[in-house]
Amino acid sequence: MKSAADTLVPLLEQFTGGPLPVRLRAWDGSTAGPRDAPMVVLRSRRALRRLLWEPGELGLAEAYITGDLDVRGDLTEGLRAIWRAAREGGATPPRLTAGDRLRATGAALRLGAVGPRPPAPRGRARLNGTPHSRGRDRAAISHHYDLSNEFYALLLDPSMAYSCAYWTRADDPDYSLADAQRDKLELVCRKLGLRPGMRLLDIGCGWGALSLYAAETHRAQVHAVTLSAAQRDAVRARVRERGLEEYVQVELRDYRDLEGSGGYEAVTAIEMGEHVGDAQYPAFAGTLHRVLRPHGRALVQQMSRGRVAPGGGAFIETYIAPDMHMRPLGRTVALLEGAGLEVRAVESLRGHYVRTVRAWLATLEARWSEFVSLAGEETARVWRLYLAGGALAFAERRMGVDQILAVRPTGEGGTGMPDTQDGWYGRW
Repeated sequence: MKSAADTLVPLLEQFTGGPLPVRLRAWDGSTAGPRDAPMVVLRSRRALRRLLWEPGELGLAEAYITGDLDVRGDLTEGLRAIWRAAREGGATPPRLTAGDRLRATGAALRLGAVGPRPPAPRGRARLNGTPHSRGRDRAAISHHYDLSNEFYALLLDPSMAYSCAYWTRADDPDYSLADAQRDKLELVCRKLGLRPGMRLLDIGCGWGALSLYAAETHRAQVHAVTLSAAQRDAVRARVRERGLEEYVQVELRDYRDLEGSGGYEAVTAIEMGEHVGDAQYPAFAGTLHRVLRPHGRALVQQMSRGRVAPGGGAFIETYIAPDMHMRPLGRTVALLEGAGLEVRAVESLRGHYVRTVRAWLATLEARWSEFVSLAGEETARVWRLYLAGGALAFAERRMGVDQILAVRPTGEGGTGMPDTQDGWYGRW
């Protein structure tokens, strides 16, 4: 009688359309597949049943989240092998005939894997209403950012910056994630040309890393807005702790509800634009233009993705960031220019994000028991998969992230900015 692994390999190759890119260990202890490849462990028949009910990325992810499927050794290397095989095979599984499906069902029956749909892991996003309506956007933001302030405080650096850092001394062993996040915050403030008393609008302020830095270091007057009640409360507490009440105002507000025109010398959206939605982005860009005074600067730090897959994929959109939308960099630049802003500079931070996400993943692994105790093992495994996959996506150029510096010109075309970058925000 064939072992479970030997039965599974041709079945899996039929679905993937090529040689199995990993070594497989089944629940009966049998193994098959290339010996030098990362090992995927199917701990129970339920893992296969999940894949039968939910073929593709989401079924694999949920099998991993529940522990029905595991990866021995480095999860990133396992994901790298799967992605490599997908690229070499054209990234599109073959069309299965009725006969193919019948044979697959027969193999699953012989393995005892046919049965009712397994329960989904905890943590799936449950959103209702029209995508990117105010209510649904609040729910989507809450799903991701209201996990708990304690969870993010454990994962992030002390500033609680949850965005790509800027690694200016990456080869220095004493240079940390906290240093790189501070350098990112300083870079943003320099690009904006912040000076004491200038008014900064921080849209999607997170846990206040930029708002607090701009107020504390550059003495800017900061208006910070977020859709997350947990973030708002955390920022208010940090403002009080640092005695910055006269510099920072934070409130729960949708960018669509921002009032007035020309009230700010600077505006930022640090990895917030991914949550806006494709159809809504022209209005968002219009808001950036409207709130700035003439010669005011906007700094948008935003992730990008090719035209084929503008979302985060089935796993990320189900468990991490529902309704997120990314587009090619050039399209975002065009939308900002279409709103009347003049784009003056674009800087790619893709390599910086590889280092940033790897640093977060290293923290997760080093403090694994604390994360499990705080949020539960399934949530911890969601984040392990998210961070390992995210670092790989940036490393392999399937995703990018960029800082886009724009200015609101006057009617005559003046920007108030020197013609050279050295004059904009000085040298490092």
